[in-house]
Amino acid sequence: MTPLVIAHRGASWDAPENTIEAFELAIAQGADYVEFDVRPTPRGTLVCAHDPVRGELPVGTPTLDETLETLRGRVGLAVEIKHHATTSRTLQALEHHAIKPDETIIVSFHRRAIEKTGALRPDLRTIQHVQRVPLRWAAQNAWGAGFWDPRATRGRIERAQKLGLATAVYTVNEPDRMRELAARGVTGIFSDRPALLREILQNG
Repeated sequence: MTPLVIAHRGASWDAPENTIEAFELAIAQGADYVEFDVRPTPRGTLVCAHDPVRGELPVGTPTLDETLETLRGRVGLAVEIKHHATTSRTLQALEHHAIKPDETIIVSFHRRAIEKTGALRPDLRTIQHVQRVPLRWAAQNAWGAGFWDPRATRGRIERAQKLGLATAVYTVNEPDRMRELAARGVTGIFSDRPALLREILQNG
């Protein structure tokens, strides 16, 4: 199985992360999924930003609605919920923009975001990042486990696979590591360099 190419915050090696420019470039570079972070502003607007939003937004920060309208139907979406309290509103936005379930993966470090997604939208796949969450919990509540690359050992990946979990690793930018993870049969690889990852997967 060829791993999914998941563009981490878009093609963020070549363009500012979590921007429409980076998302568009990721599509051009052959990504299967564009990953982006969702956070609220102090006024409650959902935007694509990795860090907490305080004061004015950085130039180029898109709203979640703008991002969904731009990307829907063109590429898979890996939507990382950075604050569990925004889960319901994020799911409502996906429904409002008619994002297809089979083109959507909800990602989070927060158990409550994964649990709520499972309760409200059981048709959506979810990836529980397991840096601070047991694999067994992920196996009972999520479709997949997301591993931080330094902790994505052969043993942990194999254990997750035996538990029936899809496996994804973030953030992988070196060619040799891309090849190694592909050989281990991971389901997806998050990378800032989707063009390079696509090339590696196609040509070895």
